[in-house]
Amino acid sequence: MTKMTDLHAKWMTDEDYRNAYVDLEEEFALARALIAARSKAGLTQEELAQRMETSQSAIARLETGRSKPSARTLERFARATGTSLRISFEPVGQGS
Repeated sequence: MTKMTDLHAKWMTDEDYRNAYVDLEEEFALARALIAARSKAGLTQEELAQRMETSQSAIARLETGRSKPSARTLERFARATGTSLRISFEPVGQGS
């Protein structure tokens, strides 16, 4: 069976795929940060959903990047995971 990381490496050789991936990097970074915060808090998606008074599927959508969360949602997420929300603006090309 082919691993997803192997497929990703293969697809990154395609310029269109690579450009699309780079364009989505900020969304991927947010998804990774959400997953990391939930994991560090020791919560399942279901437990987090209960704390946020939402559904497990809504948490899954956040963590896969299929939905763009509002600042209010991110604030609720931070409270539910015992973290603080920090949003910053950086010059283009500086990375985080």
